[in-house]
Amino acid sequence: MQKKRIGILTYRNGKRFGEPLFFRHLLTEGEKLGATVFLFSPNDVFESKRQIRGFIPGPDKTWKSKMFDWPDIVIDRYRYYPKPQHKDYLAFRKRPLFTYANSRFSSKWNVYQVLNQQPSMQPWLPETFAYDREVLSNMLQKYPLLYVKPAQGTAGRSILRIKKTSSGYDLLGRGLHLNKVSHKVKTRAELHQYVKEWVKTERLGEEIFLIQQGLQLDLIPDRTVDTRILIQKTGSGEWEVTGLGMRIGGVKSSTSNLHGGGLAKDARKVLTDCFGESAATKIIRNCYSLAHQTAKAVESYYGRMIELGLDVGIDVSGRPYLIEINPKPGRDIFRKLKRNKVYQKAVMRPIQYALYLLKQQ
Repeated sequence: MQKKRIGILTYRNGKRFGEPLFFRHLLTEGEKLGATVFLFSPNDVFESKRQIRGFIPGPDKTWKSKMFDWPDIVIDRYRYYPKPQHKDYLAFRKRPLFTYANSRFSSKWNVYQVLNQQPSMQPWLPETFAYDREVLSNMLQKYPLLYVKPAQGTAGRSILRIKKTSSGYDLLGRGLHLNKVSHKVKTRAELHQYVKEWVKTERLGEEIFLIQQGLQLDLIPDRTVDTRILIQKTGSGEWEVTGLGMRIGGVKSSTSNLHGGGLAKDARKVLTDCFGESAATKIIRNCYSLAHQTAKAVESYYGRMIELGLDVGIDVSGRPYLIEINPKPGRDIFRKLKRNKVYQKAVMRPIQYALYLLKQQ
């Protein structure tokens, strides 16, 4: 029986890929599951010949190209890159060339608006608006802590934290290249000018910036702490939480992202240390409930999904909030926690789900 062909659509720069280790593991797990899996970009599609120039692991961490027949199904793993190629990808993705295992997603702002219209999701969401001067003024009246962030940002880039103090405002951020920024201003006028310049400098193209209600996430003093939850479709087509872990930002860091130097910690241990065992169990149960409700809400609007990475903030009272959704999530947190079986499951599940979909055809 012929092996099923699964194409992984992604950004390619020469023979370099954005997530090389994950992709090697993904292709290896695909082989174990009896599938032929290869990477390709929009430029690798030869429509008239019904062939794809695919890439598979070569020796010494290299990649080798090979011509493949048309894939039976495609997993879209093309992440947002602030490059001209992204517009080409968007146009390519709209064409009905393949059967896709996962639907297209949207910007953080559009996703927030969609979820905020669903009553079941509203309690989980921190207040968020598109940035302008008036919105910033209104949010400063309501909250002592705010975040300014790009609607398309990844890896914690271009996020600015605004904290009200007795003498003015403390500003902490990470720039486009994840460089740390720390600044203080005394007046509201100075703050408005600083944020205006921040958005102007950090904006890529016509990118929208957001103002988000800040949460008291310093479960560990002077650190930003959040929880990454990975919820995936199984090989039988059901949503299931694969795992969760906590990310603890560095001292004076506006984010907890691992890319920005954050540490991975066992979620249950951190929560037990903060709240006690019984409360920790309840909080984790709430996080699972949040993950399932979010997956259901996202799919009902955007269509079929494979997996979602949820950034969840648990405030000092133990209440979880949905901060962000990533439809093409990493799973490095499980490697860093040395939870190898969870990591392997997290890598394997997209292939298992793609094969499940092919069986349903």
